[in-house]
Amino acid sequence: MTYFFETYGCEMNIAESASVEQLLIARGWKKSESAQTADLAIINTCSVRETAENRIMGRLGWYSGLKAVRECRIGAKTKMLEEALEYVKDGAKPLTLVVMGCMAERLLTDFQKDFPFVDYVVGTYAKHHFGEIISAIEEGRPAFQPDDTEQYKFASVSAEPGAFSTFLPIMHGCNNFCTYCIVPYVRGRELSRPVDEILREFDVLAKYGVKEVTLIGQNVNSYQGVMSKGECSSADDTVVNFAGLLKIVAEHLRKTQSPVKWVRFMSSHPKDFTDDVIDVIASEPVICRHIHLPVQHGSTAVLEKMNRRYSREQYLALVERIKAKIPDISLTTDIMMGFPTEKEEDVELTLDLMRQVKYESAMMYYYNPRSGTPAAKMEQLPVEVRKERLQRVIDLQLEHTQQQMSRRVGKTVTVLVEGVSRDNRDELLGQIEQHEKIAFKADKKLIGSFVNVKIEELSGNTYRGVLV
Repeated sequence: MTYFFETYGCEMNIAESASVEQLLIARGWKKSESAQTADLAIINTCSVRETAENRIMGRLGWYSGLKAVRECRIGAKTKMLEEALEYVKDGAKPLTLVVMGCMAERLLTDFQKDFPFVDYVVGTYAKHHFGEIISAIEEGRPAFQPDDTEQYKFASVSAEPGAFSTFLPIMHGCNNFCTYCIVPYVRGRELSRPVDEILREFDVLAKYGVKEVTLIGQNVNSYQGVMSKGECSSADDTVVNFAGLLKIVAEHLRKTQSPVKWVRFMSSHPKDFTDDVIDVIASEPVICRHIHLPVQHGSTAVLEKMNRRYSREQYLALVERIKAKIPDISLTTDIMMGFPTEKEEDVELTLDLMRQVKYESAMMYYYNPRSGTPAAKMEQLPVEVRKERLQRVIDLQLEHTQQQMSRRVGKTVTVLVEGVSRDNRDELLGQIEQHEKIAFKADKKLIGSFVNVKIEELSGNTYRGVLV
């Protein structure tokens, strides 16, 4: 039997899709090139922005037509659906459609009523029922609605098959309740994964040949994970913070001589980014010199309205401490413009903060209200004002990105080779420790390994270099 995945949204969604895919592969399922010819299609959804949900709604309309064709209820309307009709003629079973993720959780009670052609709606807390769902499909049993009332459970492995770089969830949920954010309502309260489970997954990833692991969670640096006494340096210590986890991971990778040579993490909340985390990054070579530190805005007044719980001055002081301890650090961020109550002076404060920090890159967007959040009830700025303010931020960040990346031209850097460049099939594409891309000519047998490359030039946002 065959499956097809569509994944939207954050790194956590990517990891959760990968964990379900691992389960399907273990049961003997094969990946299909398209939904038209798959026995099972899974859409992993995102609710963070309204645009993501609108796109998924459009895809659901497409799947409604596809399912009708696969069940021979209507004639084929397009070449894509004609392919599906031919598949049915060859004796394939009708398509089973599963919707999972944050949008499924947010609309859980109404989803199947509004979209009756969806066979399974799997909310955030029901993913551990996928084994039962797969069995029901294999045996041709009627669909059922999985229970969504239990505590969140982490998958044992969340690696994408064949990947050299992968995500490893260490936390789930968020306690911050930023006024613009839907995440706490669809992901629930923070839950930290036990340390020994994290180390076991690192060992599995080592057997898979993974070279780079990104620790993920909605707020990784508020991690408070239980560690068994057998793993503790002190028998009295049973809870480990994020700095402690990073130290334990680094020591474990050294002890086991793991092929994992780079460890990253995201996302971090500035209010929880403690000095002991900075110290671990500075002292442990396996922890990459790259930090994604979402600021969201440069005005303390707007940050207060966002309920971010730090000031502009506290954020800048944190950046100063990071740069003092780790001079070669690469900083990236998230910036939201056009939040309700934002004034022109707040925009200028944001631009000024950017000039002080000089981020290597940034995720930049204008505010879109999410139903159910406090900010959605505030008086909204006109969309054209939000877009204009965002454009000023984008223009400045483009300048900073070129400035920051140009500093490395002429240097020799370590590169994890990821694959063949799509722009030039004679070149390989990899990433450096600071999370930037680099293209260079080399033998394809180097894919999946670490090599040294001298940076010769910057082309757009991609380095070009020569193998050393």
